[in-house]
Amino acid sequence: MHSEPIVALATPPGRSALAVIRLTGTGSLAVAARVVRGFRSAPDRSARFAGFRDATGALIDRGVYTVFLGPRSATGEDTVEFSCHGGLTVPARLQAALEAAGARPAPRGEFTRRAVLNGKLDLLQAEAVGDLIDAETPVQSRVALGQLEGGLSRRIAGLRRGLLELLALLAYEVDFPEEDDGPVSRERLEEQRAVVGRQLDALLATAPLAERVRRGAMVVLTGRPNVGKSSLFNALLGVDRAVVTEIPGTTRDAIESPAVFLDWPIRLVDTAGLAETRVRLDQLGQAMSRRYLEAADLVVECDDGVVADAVAAGAGVAGAPLLRVRTKSDLGAPDGARLGVSVVTGEGLGEFKRRVVEQLFAAGAALGDLEPALTRDRHRQALERAASELGATRTHLAPGGDPVLAAHHVQEAVRALDQLIGQVDVEEILSQLFSAFCVGK
Repeated sequence: MHSEPIVALATPPGRSALAVIRLTGTGSLAVAARVVRGFRSAPDRSARFAGFRDATGALIDRGVYTVFLGPRSATGEDTVEFSCHGGLTVPARLQAALEAAGARPAPRGEFTRRAVLNGKLDLLQAEAVGDLIDAETPVQSRVALGQLEGGLSRRIAGLRRGLLELLALLAYEVDFPEEDDGPVSRERLEEQRAVVGRQLDALLATAPLAERVRRGAMVVLTGRPNVGKSSLFNALLGVDRAVVTEIPGTTRDAIESPAVFLDWPIRLVDTAGLAETRVRLDQLGQAMSRRYLEAADLVVECDDGVVADAVAAGAGVAGAPLLRVRTKSDLGAPDGARLGVSVVTGEGLGEFKRRVVEQLFAAGAALGDLEPALTRDRHRQALERAASELGATRTHLAPGGDPVLAAHHVQEAVRALDQLIGQVDVEEILSQLFSAFCVGK
């Protein structure tokens, strides 16, 4: 059942000042009344101090409970939130008491799932809840919050209205071709199609940057063995994540770690050095390096000035932009073709981060330029389907074309947008989406 009472801990378990337990669903007020002596539900949205007791009457804790009557709650159902002392024992006992009183444990994401099913959020906003929780940089938080506030939903709704207007014109053309005003001109139909098509293309153009912001841009350090890749990797992270020695080939595996460059999310990768070798372990490490190069958003070609053309052949496997860096710049003459960096003196590290951000995020694009935008593959694929269906109408809108077939393609474009925001049966999408959520969200 999608309305039975559910309960979950909404804060991380462990030692803390407070813990929050959420209870929602039909009958949740009766469940709460079995645990809270003197429970009152009216007026709602008022915090009350009370004792929480188990089925035997034993006191579990004294804390605060707040009632949110549906539909004016996060889930659209009657909801009660309990604030108790943190730790492991008290929250666990309180949740067990609520389960004994008639609630069942909520799996991951069920609270937000109910909010979607009850019309409190659409799918785009529900995804933004997870993105906001997972955000590690101010930029990611800003983008997720804009989506949660409905920015992308409103833009999709505008596209949908444009498609429905075109569908209405086609319906008039099909049903009333001989009215006094005459049939709808093909020029007017094509003009409407073109307007919506341009809007679809403009939104699709936001996908590469927005997806990169949400997941973090992959920056791969590459070069010959012992040119200082691992030292640069550690210096950029501020911690020693990669082993550094004077022995060439120390790194035989790819090491990935999240980083923040000027508030922008980065996935920094140190890779095995690229060089001719017959050692099986080195060959495996280099194969993994090339796989990372192929997936990179930016390749950083490292050279210490000892060996010319450090990895020209290796970097060439990637279609990503290339940033050439002269490592160990404190030991040699500057190279005008490369950015000089030194992990010893710190020279060039700040400029390195600035250039990475510049190449990956459109010269430090304003945060507002990222909103609303397509932040997930699912968004992009849905818009691509809609654009493809809309494009297919062009032939049928030409003189001699069939408006019935044109209307079919427009209806399919609308359906793609409906699936994106959750206006059709999307049980499979819901299950996949909320499986990655926190319990209690």
